[in-house]
Amino acid sequence: MIQISGMHFQQSSMWPSDSIESVIIQRMQEDKIVYPYQSIEELSFELKLRKSIIASAKSMNQGDAQFEILANSRCNPQYWHLTNTGGFQLRHDVIPSDAIQDIYKNSSLYMFECATATVIIYYYAILNSMDEHLFNQLFQNLYLYSWHVDPDLGIQSIHTDHYLPGDVVYFNNPDFDPETFWWRGENAVDLGDGTYFGHGLGIRTAEQMFQALNKRRKPGSTQLAYLMNLVIRPSFKHLAKLAMLPRGYTANKIQHVVINHNESSISYDRYLFYLNKVYNQFR
Repeated sequence: MIQISGMHFQQSSMWPSDSIESVIIQRMQEDKIVYPYQSIEELSFELKLRKSIIASAKSMNQGDAQFEILANSRCNPQYWHLTNTGGFQLRHDVIPSDAIQDIYKNSSLYMFECATATVIIYYYAILNSMDEHLFNQLFQNLYLYSWHVDPDLGIQSIHTDHYLPGDVVYFNNPDFDPETFWWRGENAVDLGDGTYFGHGLGIRTAEQMFQALNKRRKPGSTQLAYLMNLVIRPSFKHLAKLAMLPRGYTANKIQHVVINHNESSISYDRYLFYLNKVYNQFR
């Protein structure tokens, strides 16, 4: 259910009935939880960003970026420094928006795993949903490595089996073959039409994702791959507020610690577990 300023929201004619925005609204209305918004503009921004996440995922699928484990990551040195752990550190002489766009423009120069791919999709979607100058003000210290993100993305892990278009889900493969450890699972974007995009497997239905992962299990395994009751979402409300900031805004924030784990294709919850272990050491 959707509420705007505490009032129940009824589907309006703002979006065509066959649009992805209407599909998202319908999925929200069917959910048992309440999706509260302060204004119609706040809801509109989330719909715009979710649509952009889907478009960014499809664009990555159409590109030439290859799936590769962290240890074998590759990037365009004109825009990024490749760290010894497989991360992409933004060069100091490069504008953030140019570097993110280059991953899509010169995709053949890039290799990365599916968690990193998801974060790239988020940044590209946000860039296409707000003023470019503001994006560059907000995200001056980009570092792409697994699930490491800028604090302003406000990534949230939500336990639910009610997925919305633009959500990131995780296909877990608990009995993955250690010889091909990168098939421990697949981070994938719900495209809203019954298919998902996961970097390395491309666009597939859930059943096709299961089939692909089940082929990559330990010999003799009987535990099948499954879709976790978990979705990953950026903080749409926080990003909506940021999108309305004036040019010249200065972002003062503390960046998250980078957790170097060398485990490709992990879920956000697994990365968060490692992150919390580090923070707990300082309490």
